[in-house]
Amino acid sequence: MSAPVDTGAVAVVVVRGGRLPAGSDEAVAEAGGAALLVGDGTAHACAGLTSAERVWLAEYTRTTPGALAAALAPLLAGVPVVVLPASPDGRDLAPRLALALDRPLLAGAVTVTSGGADVLRWEDQALVELTVDGPFVATLVPGVRGALPATPAGAPVVISLPEAAGPVADVHVREVLAPEPGTADLAEAPRVFGAGAGLGDEASAVLLTAVGAALGASVGATRVVTDVGWLGHERQIGTTGVVIDPELYIAFGVSGAAQHTGGLGRPRHVVSVNTDPSCPMTELADLGIVADATAVVEELARRLGVTHD
Repeated sequence: MSAPVDTGAVAVVVVRGGRLPAGSDEAVAEAGGAALLVGDGTAHACAGLTSAERVWLAEYTRTTPGALAAALAPLLAGVPVVVLPASPDGRDLAPRLALALDRPLLAGAVTVTSGGADVLRWEDQALVELTVDGPFVATLVPGVRGALPATPAGAPVVISLPEAAGPVADVHVREVLAPEPGTADLAEAPRVFGAGAGLGDEASAVLLTAVGAALGASVGATRVVTDVGWLGHERQIGTTGVVIDPELYIAFGVSGAAQHTGGLGRPRHVVSVNTDPSCPMTELADLGIVADATAVVEELARRLGVTHD
């Protein structure tokens, strides 16, 4: 069996097909730069991790949470703080890992320290400070902490995980389905359309959602749009909403207030559709389209064959 991971805190990141889940860099940064990547394609995924100083790689084909927890527990027994990104795999693995390690789980954390975590409760309306006298496991909500690049202290250490002795009570994965764009977590969406007040009314915001679904994009919104009820508050992008980091962000009628742009993270490509060529959003964009946002959405809908519900 491989030697246990020797660090005061470590982020455990489940990798599928060489892809890092949302919140990986943040969880690693919160763990002081120590990362254990486990799953399929860990070496490839490691290349995309920017906040890690120390990295352990464990290729493991059984990515079901029960099997992973049983295999990881011996290696992590001496690690006081284990942090996982609150991605789907992270949320599945964390409670099983906490049980296997016989320690408490602090779920939904926005800050993790050596003595506990601040967690969101009551539909994210309250921040609760939890303290723990001893080791614990925590999940970190993606998009709330950010992460600065770090300099690796050395090459990743490749380790092997033992197969669990005897049968493990576990789920049986039949199929892994990609999330529907309309309901996908914005923090994990590769393409995001932003709905701003320049769309003019709720009908245009709803039509943008349908256009986004046709193009494989999730739809977020500014605070003005969610406050008036055109879209739900869970769709709000900004410093008081969701922080996103997509490959493509297209802003429709978004002026670009600091509260909103502060939640954009580092999108690879930004497009702004706005009648004001000098608005902050257009100045920030790689491509600015000076046009009426509602008219552009309606034309996209016409060309895609999308209709109002």
